[in-house]
Amino acid sequence: MQKLKRVIKIIILSIIIFFVVVISGSWVYHSTVMKKEIASTPAPGLLVDVKGHLMHVYTEGEGEQTIVFLSGVGTSAPVLDFKPLWSELAPTYKIAVVEKAGYGWSDTAEVSREIDIILDESRTALQLADVQPPYVLAAHSMSGLEAIRWTQKYPEEVDAIIGLDPAIPVTYEVLPLPSALSIQAAKLFARTGMIRLVPSIVNSSAAIESGYLSAEDIATYRSLFYRRTLTYNMLEEMKQVQANAEKVGQAGIPNEVPMYFFISDGNEIGIPNWREMLSDYSGQLEHGQFLYLDIGHYVHTWEPELIAKEIDTFLRSEN
Repeated sequence: MQKLKRVIKIIILSIIIFFVVVISGSWVYHSTVMKKEIASTPAPGLLVDVKGHLMHVYTEGEGEQTIVFLSGVGTSAPVLDFKPLWSELAPTYKIAVVEKAGYGWSDTAEVSREIDIILDESRTALQLADVQPPYVLAAHSMSGLEAIRWTQKYPEEVDAIIGLDPAIPVTYEVLPLPSALSIQAAKLFARTGMIRLVPSIVNSSAAIESGYLSAEDIATYRSLFYRRTLTYNMLEEMKQVQANAEKVGQAGIPNEVPMYFFISDGNEIGIPNWREMLSDYSGQLEHGQFLYLDIGHYVHTWEPELIAKEIDTFLRSEN
């Protein structure tokens, strides 16, 4: 019996040692490769200092009207994620992509993710990059809250909102959020670089699967994905999102601002009546419009030509 217990202890200890070695080795490799990736993928836009941390603002186009892209939570590389759509719009409009703290080429920073602080940082970054209002806010997923809040606080700065399968306040009353245990496990998997051992994770990203990015863009996207997955700021956004949604909801619907929602099939969201929620919200606006699309949550990567054409028609009709 004692011998059996000893064998079991040795097996358990061996398993623990194995995982420690694998995780440690993965972290060392990840850290080494990440330094090379950072050096070989400089920021394509401007890095501006927003209260002690750098934020990346990418701009293109010379149009009279400015479309500002705001990414959803967990989007590792917003500039590349939105590229299929902004490439279609840049010949006609000025486009700007703001990468929040912990996203893309922006610094990860220990800053609150309360909605008004996020909004203040986005506005400051744009002004420092000399991208002046008024804006058309093109918001994906959780950034729908930021776009609505922007309109509530600074209506003179917002010409319209383009909702790219956007979240609205009521979303977070019913959306099931991941458990703390699953988040911690995923965080460990990402921070130690073990995520590199499963390339199918990054390969299944809509930005890559849609086929609109070049080989060079895909290589850059991969490097950003590996160093910008579940960053501190992304996790803080998830912790704060329900309180942020409640705050935005309490301030009411800014129904005088034109909004056009491009709504996915909802299969990736986890809310049975996703489409109805967004179309109902749109229906309460003086100038609300929506379009159902039988595609996934990252609508801008799957149907960029269609969405760009619809945006152009919508904005011209509102001018």
